[in-house]
Amino acid sequence: MSSPTAPADLVDDHSAHSAASDLLRALSAPARVAIVLSLQDRAMCVHELVDALHLNQPQVSQHLSVLKRSGVVVGTRRGREIEYALADDHVAHIVVDALVHATERREGQS
Repeated sequence: MSSPTAPADLVDDHSAHSAASDLLRALSAPARVAIVLSLQDRAMCVHELVDALHLNQPQVSQHLSVLKRSGVVVGTRRGREIEYALADDHVAHIVVDALVHATERREGQS
């Protein structure tokens, strides 16, 4: 398997490194990983995420706030509710790759 290569102009771009670090920090909570996975197929409102993830509403709202500030999710008003969706597919790929990587490493240690 070939490893991805960063574009040459980003290798020494410290502001890009900082932005990438901020993104990874935003994804560092298991609940936020679960939210991203839940949103990869369709947009959802807070109450739908609460039901799907078995978390309470304040927890989901707090995690969504972090994800929204980092540009991972966007919110669109739908009547009285806000529907959340992934800003783009890149984050879903990052999360899925991280899950596969973590699972492979865990299975390899058994």
